[in-house]
Amino acid sequence: MVSSQASLTTALASGDLRRVHHIALNVQDMQASRHFYGSILGLHELTGNEVPATLRELVAAGKVTNFVTPDGTVIDLFWEPDLTPPDQDPHRAFTRANHLAFDIDPQLFDTAVEVIKQNQVSIDHGPVTRPTGRGIYFYDPDGFLIEIRCDPEAII
Repeated sequence: MVSSQASLTTALASGDLRRVHHIALNVQDMQASRHFYGSILGLHELTGNEVPATLRELVAAGKVTNFVTPDGTVIDLFWEPDLTPPDQDPHRAFTRANHLAFDIDPQLFDTAVEVIKQNQVSIDHGPVTRPTGRGIYFYDPDGFLIEIRCDPEAII
């Protein structure tokens, strides 16, 4: 039986959710995606005992790869070789998600832009400068929109 106090709870309180645990993305070409997230974006790929125990069999079978951001958010890439978006034009949204944004130190922003360009990553738009900072939007190997952004540099 549910207590009367539990039945009165209609929403989580601010702070109940502690952090983003992980982000899961379906990818068509696991090797291209591993190269993109690991070698181009520089995220750390989890190996050995770093891999969550619940995913070790899938990782061993080559069906999942895990990366971690510097703040500890895990990005799980699930291999879906038959994955195709409803529309092959990446400028037309094909999911309810808009984009995944990574924050970077303002002094490293131009370097990130050059890395994206040198690796011939498909750029959607940018770099752009706004009151909220600078950003560049580009596509991962499966056409998912990624942003690298930074806060405005401090005025000295």
